[in-house]
Amino acid sequence: MKKPALVLPRAGTVTPRFALRLTTAAAIAALSATALAQEAKPESQLETVTVTGVKASLTKSLAIKRTSDQVVESVVAEDIGKLPDNNVVEALQRVTGIQVTNRGGGEVGALSIRGMPDVATTWNGRNIFTASGTQVQLQDIPSTLVRQIDVFKTRDASQLENGIAGQIDVKSLRPFDFKGAKLSLSVRETYLQPADKANPQLSVLASNRWKTGFGDVGALVNVSVNRTNYRDESVTPGAMVPFVSATAGQIPAGYVPLERIFDTNVWTPGTYTGLSQAAGATLNFNGTAYPYYLSRDAIFQADGQGKRERPSANVALQWQPSDSAVYTFEAMYNGYRNKYFNQLLFSFVDWWGDIGSNPSATFTTYPGTNVMKTRTVPKVYGFNSGDYTTSATDSFVYALNGKWNLSDRLRLEGDVSYQTSKYHSEFTATRIDRVADSISVDFNSGGGNSSFHFDDDAKLTQASQWNVAQFYDNANRNEGSAATASLSGLYDVDWGVVKTIHFGARLDDRKASEASRTQSGSLGKNLSELDAKYQYVNSGFGNDISSVPRSWMDVNGYAVRDNIDEWRKMYAAVSPGFLTTDQLYLQKTFDVDEKTANLYVMADTDTELFGHRLRGNFGVRYVQVNTRMTAYKVDATTKAVTPTNGEKTARKFLPSLTLRYEPVRDVLLRFNYGETLRRPGFGDLNPIVIPTEDVSKVGYGGGSGGNPDLEPTRSKNLDLTGEWYFQKDSALYGTLFQRRIDGLVVPLRRRIHLSAADDPFRNSTSGGDHTNGYDYVISSPVNASDGKISGLELGAIYFPKGLPSLLDGLGFQGSVTRLTSSQNVPTANDAGQIVAQQETEFFGVSKLSWNATLAYEKGPIGARLSYVRRSAFLASNEAALFANPIGIWRRPEKSIDFQLTYNISKDMSVDFSGVNLTNEMQQQYYHFGNAGSPDTTNFGTFQIGRSFSLGFRWKL
Repeated sequence: MKKPALVLPRAGTVTPRFALRLTTAAAIAALSATALAQEAKPESQLETVTVTGVKASLTKSLAIKRTSDQVVESVVAEDIGKLPDNNVVEALQRVTGIQVTNRGGGEVGALSIRGMPDVATTWNGRNIFTASGTQVQLQDIPSTLVRQIDVFKTRDASQLENGIAGQIDVKSLRPFDFKGAKLSLSVRETYLQPADKANPQLSVLASNRWKTGFGDVGALVNVSVNRTNYRDESVTPGAMVPFVSATAGQIPAGYVPLERIFDTNVWTPGTYTGLSQAAGATLNFNGTAYPYYLSRDAIFQADGQGKRERPSANVALQWQPSDSAVYTFEAMYNGYRNKYFNQLLFSFVDWWGDIGSNPSATFTTYPGTNVMKTRTVPKVYGFNSGDYTTSATDSFVYALNGKWNLSDRLRLEGDVSYQTSKYHSEFTATRIDRVADSISVDFNSGGGNSSFHFDDDAKLTQASQWNVAQFYDNANRNEGSAATASLSGLYDVDWGVVKTIHFGARLDDRKASEASRTQSGSLGKNLSELDAKYQYVNSGFGNDISSVPRSWMDVNGYAVRDNIDEWRKMYAAVSPGFLTTDQLYLQKTFDVDEKTANLYVMADTDTELFGHRLRGNFGVRYVQVNTRMTAYKVDATTKAVTPTNGEKTARKFLPSLTLRYEPVRDVLLRFNYGETLRRPGFGDLNPIVIPTEDVSKVGYGGGSGGNPDLEPTRSKNLDLTGEWYFQKDSALYGTLFQRRIDGLVVPLRRRIHLSAADDPFRNSTSGGDHTNGYDYVISSPVNASDGKISGLELGAIYFPKGLPSLLDGLGFQGSVTRLTSSQNVPTANDAGQIVAQQETEFFGVSKLSWNATLAYEKGPIGARLSYVRRSAFLASNEAALFANPIGIWRRPEKSIDFQLTYNISKDMSVDFSGVNLTNEMQQQYYHFGNAGSPDTTNFGTFQIGRSFSLGFRWKL
């Protein structure tokens, strides 16, 4: 019997077995045991969007999960380009094992699979990226361009090796997905809080296919444009640092009451353990113990208003000259435009002048601790900063794919692609400063929120109160390109247990470069002396957060950008070395050329065990990566550029094994073992050291530099999965898994001294005397950590049968993920030598996360109510140069979302949705060992806000 056409695995894609790659009609049929044994129909015969709605989408995702060899979770569009959410990342938050966080700018900012953020992103199986990065932001892919998203938690030898967390493959529509002509229009308006603005989105798809004398031909065009006006609001107390006592006789020599302790011989910043919070805890001053208090060094709030645009387009052309060949050309464009004006109000809350005659009356502590809850400080220095950022990205992908049936036993697929991406950003920030008469702060006024006020908040909006100080003027350009070619094949061998052999090769030539410029100067004029166009006052800040100033003065970032020539000339006139617009240029920081070669071979097996079917595959993938880099160092005095060349080669063999067993009908057991890699980011390989100024006045600056000797991080992955498909649209499933990760990249700090000639801040007055050079603590990445993540996932999709008429169509989707993680983090001495190891959890890993969705579909009505929650997790580290402790945890996060759809006809529908209906906030706190809590060591509060969308869809 002749084999059906077009059932080959895509070379280098995340498709596990193309012979089982079923689109909607075949996939749903495959829910029976008989259909599982059948081969897929030709793609050209399948209609992928015949059934719509939430239930159909979930049923399709179950079919994909059941028929895949790997552990796969899928989100399938309910209709043409209609994911069950407004964007790709939000559509993934209900997938088992996926966690999202960092909501800001009206969208989710970060995604992880089983707690790991290193996710490989592919488009129709091809690895894609943004500029000089290694990934693409999934937020940049509009949901209206997507027909399906596959989340691969395991991999076999035929799949891409990068992404130790997993791979997310975004599939776009093609003309052969339809039987004939299709036209679709989607219009949406989204209202965002706290911006209080509406935001339009438009998407148009046109597709058709024809039978001609030279075969079937199809063409598709899909265009999307969306605009978002957003507002980000946050209030944050500063780092927790020690202060001497307020009581006479308990104060070290040379100190005054409540003075901040900067001396690093007395205490060590940058540790995870933190200083004791017990009442009466002491520090050693020259052999004598003195009590101390812990308090925050500052309080600040940010009011960011932005406008973001994302134009996108997808074009696909297909040609099938015969049953044994099909060719696909497709191109994708993603654009990103963002303008963001952030108003920062920053005030120190430590001692700058006369503390008063009764310092003990200026603060309170939490009962039983030495941690200050409230504090009043006179004569404090503060500054406001008007920060304006513009950024733009343009990314293009062009690809040509061919599939051929060369015989009844041999099938091949070839794929060539070329992609380019450019990112450009400009950042300007102007500080205005003053010394306020007094500030009073309650570091936790309730619910983990900080509140504060000055003695006279009205002065915050008076230009005459402010001195125009520093101006920071930076820009960056990142570029990347890649040419990729792959060839894969499938050969039916029928060697007993071994049924087929998969093989393939892939070559990729990736180029990337970065360039930047930076300068700063100081003006020293009163703000009231400048033109009124440069003065800007906000209003209505943080009404849902706490009692804080609602309005303050800043330099108008919009006006500075619109009059940048005039502004630079004003600073150049008083700041030596400051450049005007016509003198500025971007200095290249590095060039990279990375060549990757892949070879793989994999065998499919099929046999019986105890009278039941046992299938699987085993194979190995060979990876060779050759990286050449040229880094450029600029002399701080002469501006001479010195290039540094380097080359690094890495070779890895990555084995994989998959077993799939059906002990009884409708029950599947899977075992997967695979190995994956995380390659170092190009910026992490750059050896050039970039110092940063000592703005915190601790006596040394900061800085960073890369490490050209970094190796890829390697993960060994084990998964054991059970699935019970107890009816065609319902299932229970669970997975036990473990990831053992070797060579994690972590920052290591060392102290260096730069001579006056090499010191870029030799004219600065920050910190101390720069006459003879200055010390800087430099952080560089090293492969100095190993880790492990283990966990359990449970999930269910259930549409009950036999419900009363009104409830018929009610269903449930839910999952829970339990994770444990640990990794060692090294501590180094001043010379950069590792002297100790600290065990900590992985960043971004919640021990428990779960989601539950009630879905309803009956007649023209479809509805969904979802609840998503994740427990507290280690989010980031505070600045290690001066903070103690440095571990910042995120409080539990949750979101309640709702969607209602009404089908006016089979071709028209309207929908309404709401996100974060309960107006949850994003909050952080210090936590270390058994100490620290959201009540006593709270950190920042970020206002997420609600969003509401109204959409209209029409198709023909």
